[in-house]
Amino acid sequence: MEQQDVITLLSRREIEKMRQAGQLAARLLDYLEPMVKPGISTQELNDAAEAWTQDHGAISAPLGYKGTVIDFPRSICTSVNEVVCHGIPSPDQILRNGDIINIDVTPILEGYHGDTSRTFFVGEPSPLARKLVEVTEECLWRGIRAVKPGGRVGDIGAAIQAYAEAEGFSVVQDFVGHGVHRIFHTAPQIPHYGTAGKGKKFRKGMVFTIEPMINVGTHEVEILADGWTALTADRKLSAQFEHTIVVTTEGVEVLTLLPAQVPA
Repeated sequence: MEQQDVITLLSRREIEKMRQAGQLAARLLDYLEPMVKPGISTQELNDAAEAWTQDHGAISAPLGYKGTVIDFPRSICTSVNEVVCHGIPSPDQILRNGDIINIDVTPILEGYHGDTSRTFFVGEPSPLARKLVEVTEECLWRGIRAVKPGGRVGDIGAAIQAYAEAEGFSVVQDFVGHGVHRIFHTAPQIPHYGTAGKGKKFRKGMVFTIEPMINVGTHEVEILADGWTALTADRKLSAQFEHTIVVTTEGVEVLTLLPAQVPA
């Protein structure tokens, strides 16, 4: 996906718009979560998400997003098991007990993008799948906690990579977090690996996603002929979690986190 080069610092009014869009995105994932059960198709999840988004006065940013081969044909991304990201919902893809699925949603509300994703268990996961998903969520939070006044973008990736690799997993390097506001994908790029103290400095009003993709095996990925679907090269499991955050004077605010979800 193309990136713009200029980092935009958002005003308080714009951050409030992003907060509203982010809260809507979080509520959409909450709405979909009870549907994630064996026997449902990823197309049914997509259709439910599209209807809910329209009912709440928003539009789905992924639908029709320009691609290299085809424009993205669905409203959400559903990435199952070895699919790293950008999985395309299909009526032929039926969830089975033991699967894991990342659902990535980006409703646009009054021109602003709320971008977030979670990986869900379908039925009862294997011990390895459970560990992968738990480590990946912790990677996200370690990346978020690395955003501090005076810090740099490299601090995020360093924190994520250190934890993931210590747990025996690898960090996908082909896809990164990104700036987001009225533009879906813009500067800065946020790698989920790297060196602390390197990269752009954090500045108040920067808004971007942190969205680590963590693999059981190698970090390498392959892209299918559709130009979207990314799979692990070794076809082992992958998981992802994503939040949109804004840099504040004190540190960070997670815009896609509902009040009831604030971690202890």
